[in-house]
Amino acid sequence: MSDQKKILLLPGDGIGPEVVAEARRVLEALQGGDFNIEFSEGLIGGCAVDAHGTPLPDATLEKARAADAVLMGAVGGPKWDTLDRPLRPERGLLRIRAALDLYANLRPVLCFDELAEASTLKPEIVRGLDILIVRELTGGIYFGEPRGVVEEGGQRVGINTERYSESEIERICRSAFEYARVRDRRVCSVDKANVLESSQLWRDTAERVARDYPDCALSHMYVDNAAMQLVRGPGQFDVLVTSNLFGDILSDIGAQLTGSIGMLPSASLNRQGQGLYEPVHGSAPDIAGQGKANPLATILSAAMMLRYSLGRGDLADRVEAAVKRVLANGLRTGDIAGPGEAVLSTAQMSAAVVAALH
Repeated sequence: MSDQKKILLLPGDGIGPEVVAEARRVLEALQGGDFNIEFSEGLIGGCAVDAHGTPLPDATLEKARAADAVLMGAVGGPKWDTLDRPLRPERGLLRIRAALDLYANLRPVLCFDELAEASTLKPEIVRGLDILIVRELTGGIYFGEPRGVVEEGGQRVGINTERYSESEIERICRSAFEYARVRDRRVCSVDKANVLESSQLWRDTAERVARDYPDCALSHMYVDNAAMQLVRGPGQFDVLVTSNLFGDILSDIGAQLTGSIGMLPSASLNRQGQGLYEPVHGSAPDIAGQGKANPLATILSAAMMLRYSLGRGDLADRVEAAVKRVLANGLRTGDIAGPGEAVLSTAQMSAAVVAALH
């Protein structure tokens, strides 16, 4: 009996439509037998502002709530940078995360052996790198109140509030420990407890949660040191768990370690396992529509979707193995090509992945 899953595609802006189309191509190649997908599409980001005057139309949110998972491309671009903050494309992404309670952001930092030379670090430092950054996604300074720009003493003052409840910290820490249990069983909690009260609560809560996971080791690190250590010796980490702001910064550092931000996927999950999956690269408007975008991060995001939201780890394994096979065969898009190497278009790269599935 076919197991039909509902997938909402949110191509978004810039190169988003191109890479999402190629990830869909890979998913369609997996269909058949006991696996079938019902696709729908929606608008988010700048394209939604242009069409409906809002970065997240209600119709898109309704489709997202009804879907088993959401696969997104990218949002934003210079075209919309001058809009009032509530209308910025990024506000649509923040709103959908909050509306679906997508509190756990998973950012794998993986360096394929074939791409170790592409990193700005020495190949021996990054080869075989496998870190999972678990970022709290619906709390902290991005959502805390009060916020805004006010007049004080004759000048404008910007206000943002770092706010975390014990329950918010506990659930993201539990997620980190659960993922660590199927990895190397090591969790490093990143905070700034020496100066921030919210970070002291974070550390206290992480230590309390750790008592329920005696099979895992917990360590702590200040965020500034963690940033340095990611560059100095990234292989020391297994699972990193941290707040919204710190995770945002550290995960982009992690992405650069691998040689190309165009290679890394991400997942944002709620308690029910429903998730929003997206590549970590931006909308790259400078190359949009030119067939130059690397679709592998979006394809690998689709693999994460298969594993975490659709319960098809077997199909996820096939997709990831196909990507590795393509890289081992020397196939490259422009962002990961070395001197003298042939460069594939966006569509050619996804076609190679589809061929490698069989």
